Amino acid sequence: MTDTSGDDRRLPPALAELARTIDYADGEGIDFEPYDAFDSAEATTEWLRQWTGNSELDGDAFRVFGQDGTGGLAALWRVRTGRPLTEQPVVFLSSEGERGVVAGSLSDFLWVLAEGIGPLESVLYDDHSPRPDGALPALAARHATTPRRPARTIISEARAEFPAFDEHIDALCR
Repeated sequence: MTDTSGDDRRLPPALAELARTIDYADGEGIDFEPYDAFDSAEATTEWLRQWTGNSELDGDAFRVFGQDGTGGLAALWRVRTGRPLTEQPVVFLSSEGERGVVAGSLSDFLWVLAEGIGPLESVLYDDHSPRPDGALPALAARHATTPRRPARTIISEARAEFPAFDEHIDALCR
């Protein structure tokens, strides 16, 4: 994976390919639409301010790269100082206020998707039974730098690594 740390808003190659690969399959696939570019800094700031009700925030900590059918957003959360975007955790913030850490890195997120589990499902539901999805296992195998593990393990590890994510988001809200 490519180092895209700092203010770089170019999609890592894995996300660029994901945007061309994932298929909702008329409701039978993953309910997730990856973007072909990160949201702009301005759009991310506007979204975060609306989502939290806090007009003092900027969106620099997030790189939004996709959404589900309800309008919930998936983002890389730039919490690991000095590390590339690909090593930042993937988080999901729903349109209804639910939120959570999906995976500890972009690589692990690819393995979650490969099992047919989207960001919304990983946050809202406890059943993370695999339903392998089309071309996604091959995409993950090409781009992942972490070993393949069950999605339930990846999600559990990410939640354990970032147990205060909910509290962090609550502290941003007004």
